Amino acid sequence: MSSEQNPAPDTEATTGDGPRPGRLTAAAALAGLEGAALLVGGVYMLVMGLAGHPDNPEQAVTGGVTLAVLALLPLIAARGLLKRRSWSRGPAIITQIMALPVAYTLLQADSLMIPGGIALAVVAVTALVLLVNPATTRALGIRTPGAPGDVQK
Repeated sequence: MSSEQNPAPDTEATTGDGPRPGRLTAAAALAGLEGAALLVGGVYMLVMGLAGHPDNPEQAVTGGVTLAVLALLPLIAARGLLKRRSWSRGPAIITQIMALPVAYTLLQADSLMIPGGIALAVVAVTALVLLVNPATTRALGIRTPGAPGDVQK
């Protein structure tokens, strides 16, 4: 990308000289929470697949490894959000969008999964709102189309 399309953000957003907006911190915390939950779930499935007696050990191990690897996306995004890296908003938004169908599936269950689906939906929608908030966008140094100083071709 050229410097005209992706100008350097202001120094406060990249060096962290000013206070981090609460919305940005909250979005990072929610992404980190989701990543930690995925990691815990993945490790649990992996341990149960190796040490327990699941119906299908290979499926349990594969599912555990998959969840643990998927946990990296929100964890890395959370770290980037805390450090005010503009690239981190994309993976954080993707994580929230991916969480919505999972929440919907949990809400369709006739079991104790319904409260988990409600919690996941609330976290995902809240994080999305925080991530697209103008204060978060400014803190990450992301310029919106049509903003003053935006170069149009």
